[in-house]
Amino acid sequence: MPPLRSTGPNPEAERPTGPEQPEDAGQYRLGDCLGSGGMGVVHLATSASGLRLAIKVVHTEHASDPEFRARFRQEVAAARRVSGAFTAPVVDADPDAPRPWMATLFIEGPTLAERVKRNGPLGLGELGRLGAGLAEALRDIHRAGVVHRDLKPSNVLLAADGPKVIDFGISRPSDSDLRTETGKLIGTPPFMAPEQFQRPRDVGPAADVFALGAVLVHAATGRGPFGSDSPYIVAYQVVHNEPDLAGVPTELVPLLTRCLAKEPENRPTPGEVMAELRSPVGEVDTAFLSRVAADLPDRPDPEPEACAGPAPRSTTRLRLRLRYAVVGLAAAGLLTAAYTGIRATGSDPVQASSGGAEPDTGKTATAPWRSSFASGNTATAGDGGGGSRATPACVSDGTGLYCSAPGVMAARLSMAGGTRLWSRQAPVGAGTTDRAPLLSDGLLYVSTNGGRRLDVLDPETGATRWGRDLGAYAPVAFSGGIILLMGPDGNVRALDGASGRERWRARRGGPGTQWMSAPEGSRSSGTPGEIFAVTPEPEGRSTLVRVVAVDSGEVRWEKQLKGTLKPVAVDAPGTGGSQGSLLLTEDDDGFTSALVRLDSPSRQARRVPLPLRVDQAQVASSGGTAYVVGAGGALMALDTTAERGEAERWRLETYLTRSSQPTVHEGRVYVSGADGRLLAVDAERGALLGQTRPRIPAASATVASSLPAPVAVDGRVFAGAPDGSVFAVPAADPARW
Repeated sequence: MPPLRSTGPNPEAERPTGPEQPEDAGQYRLGDCLGSGGMGVVHLATSASGLRLAIKVVHTEHASDPEFRARFRQEVAAARRVSGAFTAPVVDADPDAPRPWMATLFIEGPTLAERVKRNGPLGLGELGRLGAGLAEALRDIHRAGVVHRDLKPSNVLLAADGPKVIDFGISRPSDSDLRTETGKLIGTPPFMAPEQFQRPRDVGPAADVFALGAVLVHAATGRGPFGSDSPYIVAYQVVHNEPDLAGVPTELVPLLTRCLAKEPENRPTPGEVMAELRSPVGEVDTAFLSRVAADLPDRPDPEPEACAGPAPRSTTRLRLRLRYAVVGLAAAGLLTAAYTGIRATGSDPVQASSGGAEPDTGKTATAPWRSSFASGNTATAGDGGGGSRATPACVSDGTGLYCSAPGVMAARLSMAGGTRLWSRQAPVGAGTTDRAPLLSDGLLYVSTNGGRRLDVLDPETGATRWGRDLGAYAPVAFSGGIILLMGPDGNVRALDGASGRERWRARRGGPGTQWMSAPEGSRSSGTPGEIFAVTPEPEGRSTLVRVVAVDSGEVRWEKQLKGTLKPVAVDAPGTGGSQGSLLLTEDDDGFTSALVRLDSPSRQARRVPLPLRVDQAQVASSGGTAYVVGAGGALMALDTTAERGEAERWRLETYLTRSSQPTVHEGRVYVSGADGRLLAVDAERGALLGQTRPRIPAASATVASSLPAPVAVDGRVFAGAPDGSVFAVPAADPARW
């Protein structure tokens, strides 16, 4: 997080001094003071793994204010949700500490306010790139369900790789002195939309677009579109007067006029702003990067009165390293542009038609392909219309790829070329689930209508073996050709997968029970084995884990574990049909703080604390290593078998705002993102090996309602994208994706 200082004739230009500063925040030793504001102080720090962090520590007088704590807690939650390429990812936080604090990755670079004060207004090219980057940031922020409400020049960092938006959901008390009958206004008057003054409770994403327009006017002229030293006069001008765009480049006036429209519905979406400001593909402004690097050495050390606490240390080495990094970025950008230009000359692989006689050998080709499940066999999502779209979800047995998608109950695709070999439409009104079909003992299981309908299909032909409405019961697990259905009262029915007849019925669960079995294919065909039933106790202090024989319902053993736990994966199944190790997450206030590994053979549990609390954690496990990714895209590998020492093996910032559950296959970790990208990561080193292009156009407001895990098999990786397509890439060389 950058300094909280700014420039210009408005309240955010002031740098009030804070009280005495602590030496530590949680496990982090605080270093140089980066800046101070009315809310708190930001310090430089370094994590145990070497990450450079910016840690915001709230002033003591605000820490005792319950309302302020609630707002800070809101900021932490919002920042976790939107961490991405154009924001500073949250690494750790403790809003309940005596002095609440939040740690983000440290990003070197001046704020936009500092840049304009020191070097004057930006040129047209810089303005275009700044506006496009900020619009993309707002698009991702809004997709995460967050409205920033306080976008301003001091909340925009000019990093070497593009602008970063910071400070979510909270403003300094000095910024919120204006009141209405609804209470304090949230925001900074020169950059607030009319509705923030008139109806604060109804503020939506369009308010951020208004702020974007005001920020770009400031960047273009050195002042805002509504000028006054009085916040009350500014408020009147924002609501009643037209913006002053004198000095704004003529090319940008029409767009900024629309951004600053009085009525929210008359403003463009972030996607529309991006479409108007987007630079040509592959264009790299090396001069702009050089100017950013040149700005850094001139940045003065914090004034002693601005930050009390540890004495500042020299940052000369950091600046030199960054200068060389910027030059490298410029050179890499030129190479990327050349490579992009080469790839652009080719066409997208031909979309598969529904039907056809292409042989499905599964081993004849590894060329990329794409098959659409959108209406008319043409991708229609991401056309700028916005909305929510379910992503196709797939499963494979090594001979065929089976997918479910909106309107399609199930379809079989050729693994070699994506041709649709057979397809079953979903019954009218049945809907589809967000999960893939399931293969078990040579049968394909598909649940629809919110899990209240189950159909069992022949994988070769798509013909229905049997199907039924499940009433109050819902399928919770499939193992070795047996289906487990759970009712609301905790009773479990086990059905034979081939015939649908009931095998046994017993009470084996309760409210909140979740079931977890070893992955299909990890035991011999026809061996149901055991399955874990995990039930949190009503008081929330413990969780009961039972191991149930799938073919009889017999409880083999059970163990009570501390904490509220949720099963997420089964690792290394044992022999003779026994389960391997169950991996569970321990959640605290919606965030995952630890993993718990329960070994089936020894029945011993081991708690593995996470190096940081993870929001919306998704977990995969292989060979004793757990791979965890959360909102914001931090992917980490943890050794869950180590007796002592630090469990973290590596950590990688993927900058995905949302991601799928990881898939681990043959030494690589694959994850999909909300924009349709597929990433490949080296499972041993944590190095990014390659990624595909986004599948959602930059101007789209489409939001993926689900992100199924990729499928890796036989030298290929298959993934569904929010544009309604399924695509395949060769696993051998991710760098060429």
